[in-house]
Amino acid sequence: QVQLVESGGGLVQPGGSLRLSCAASGRTFSTYHMGWFRQAPGKEPDFVAASWSGGSTYYADSVKGRFTISRDNVKNTVYLQMNSLEIGDTAVYYCAASNYYQHNIRPQTWGSWGQGTQVTVSS
Repeated sequence: QVQLVESGGGLVQPGGSLRLSCAASGRTFSTYHMGWFRQAPGKEPDFVAASWSGGSTYYADSVKGRFTISRDNVKNTVYLQMNSLEIGDTAVYYCAASNYYQHNIRPQTWGSWGQGTQVTVSS
């Protein structure tokens, strides 16, 4: 298990940008898949983006072309750069880590979660 702490949320206008960061503690960060999920009030968590341990990335269709996930295996940190933000992107964003043997975006397969950071897109 790894401990995860997110930062970087806030209030932004439609069309604006934010960058979320997630600092991980624990050993062997580079061997974990790292991901971002988001949860709107009254809804289940939705997958946003993943940085697989092998180096590739994967995005939900709703954010493809607008969001970019990246990781720094020296700093044990994963980032989510969010551009062209829309009102529908408003949610609590969670960083998650997984050592599941497959690439899997189901929340149940991600064993470690941060506390979440609020992102609000509003004019």
